[in-house]
Amino acid sequence: MVCHDNESITFFYDLSKKNLSETWKPKDVVVVSLGLLVCAFVIFANILVMLAIFMNRRFHYPIYYLLGNLAAADLFSGISYLYLMFHTGPWTIKLSIYQWFVRQGLIDTSLTASVINLMAIALERHQTIFTMQLHSKMTNHRVVLLIVGIWLIAIVLGLVPTLGWSCVCNIQQCSNMAPLYSRSYLVFWAMLNLLTFTVMVAVYTRIFIYVRRKSHRMSQHTSQVKHKETVVNLMKTVVMILGCFVVCWTPGLVLLLLDGLCESCNVLTYEKFFLVLAECNSFMNPIIYSYRDKDMRNTFKRILCFPCGGSQQKGEHSGVRSNTLEQEARKAREGDGDQKNGGQVVLKDAENMLGSTDS
Repeated sequence: MVCHDNESITFFYDLSKKNLSETWKPKDVVVVSLGLLVCAFVIFANILVMLAIFMNRRFHYPIYYLLGNLAAADLFSGISYLYLMFHTGPWTIKLSIYQWFVRQGLIDTSLTASVINLMAIALERHQTIFTMQLHSKMTNHRVVLLIVGIWLIAIVLGLVPTLGWSCVCNIQQCSNMAPLYSRSYLVFWAMLNLLTFTVMVAVYTRIFIYVRRKSHRMSQHTSQVKHKETVVNLMKTVVMILGCFVVCWTPGLVLLLLDGLCESCNVLTYEKFFLVLAECNSFMNPIIYSYRDKDMRNTFKRILCFPCGGSQQKGEHSGVRSNTLEQEARKAREGDGDQKNGGQVVLKDAENMLGSTDS
């Protein structure tokens, strides 16, 4: 086995027939411009979410810690992608093999952390809704361990190519999209993300079916309009969660599978645009999981209008519900024995926990 550790980046790009231009082309300018714009949205949106969770005591619960960790993963994704934008195009030719692996490893780690966080949130919502709780009984210690576990998995997967699962010592296995990556690794990474997506679909589908049945049983105690409104709002949230993930990730994952399984397939035409699309999921996540929460939006307003000072103090409290979270949780538990009122509380909490608190 011959390893090519001392070869230049050009050697691997020529081997994979991927063009490595020395001058800026219109396509390169468009991709980098779009990438920088996406990075700006990703970084700003996720910093705002993390600040809101840190500043507002109402968000000091497991689900919001997971949302904060998702925002951290997406923020890291935005920073990693920003690093990529300044090391792509004609700049790629100047990279060493080590620098190239660092560039790709940052992207892989951040995107993996974001996807695993999405699955963790889905599982947490499943547990709380099926036990009819407002918030998970998971302790802070367990949440910290879960967050650490998520990042360890993401970091390991990001380092795997650097640690040996590459084509540096087996150039026949070199990928077209990522010329230093092994085709088998790309297939593994794509299949892992597709498995994660399958789990998310199963979890959210089960949540939706459960809440729809609960809503149907409670409809005899509520107006038919309210019953339909609950189901429709829940459906909207589930469709947004899964739809955004599918739209942003499916093209790139399919392209990775084609690159790994089909040597003759032309996967380079839309490669960079599909990477930008996958990155878009990192600024859609805050919108779906956070911006649809009224308390979260009120906190955002206070952060963004902080220079306004006293004029915003009234608005600071106007959107905050009079009940504390502990009182709401108690109502949900007490409502479990009351068919009429309890069912409504559980259904409303299910909407809130999935992000549809606007309705």
